[in-house]
Amino acid sequence: MSEHAQAFIRYLSELEQHDRGALAHLRRGLGFAPGSFPRAYPYVERFVARDSHADDPRRKALYLTAGLFALHPRHQDSESLATAFGHVARHRDQAERDPSKHTVGSVEQRFIGLLGAEPESLPSLLRQAVSLLAADDRPCDYVRLLDDLSLWLKPFAVDGRNRICQRWARDFYRAYAPDSDATYQEPSAPNATPSAD
Repeated sequence: MSEHAQAFIRYLSELEQHDRGALAHLRRGLGFAPGSFPRAYPYVERFVARDSHADDPRRKALYLTAGLFALHPRHQDSESLATAFGHVARHRDQAERDPSKHTVGSVEQRFIGLLGAEPESLPSLLRQAVSLLAADDRPCDYVRLLDDLSLWLKPFAVDGRNRICQRWARDFYRAYAPDSDATYQEPSAPNATPSAD
């Protein structure tokens, strides 16, 4: 995880403690394309690289992460968004149905939709995802999220996006179904040792 992302999330955490008005502006920015809401500029532009342009993926990721943090300011290292989302899905599914009969629940469907998101639809889907985390008071690792979004929002970065999706899927399903065999082992070969007479 980058030092830049860590510094940015520390800064947002300080805003959460001392400037609730700033968080309101950052939250409102979620209703606009990332980086296009002027009231959010004073809080984010100081972290944007000097040579960045308006559509720079890192710049967009900073604005999107800031808005999501403002929506639910509960950061926790090593609790990826996908892991937190998996915990929410498991908790809600256990309350709604018999866990022995797997059907795709609504939270799981939202997660699958998130994994298939194109960069243009990602902000809206992430806003919904973080709203669910907020409803269940689950924290997530915004440092990791910022670094992931910086790659996801790059045009034509299909390989990088696929790696992120695969990691998110592993994180989600390990949290969603923690009792499943987490370490797959090849079935052992039948005992070939001849039996003694």
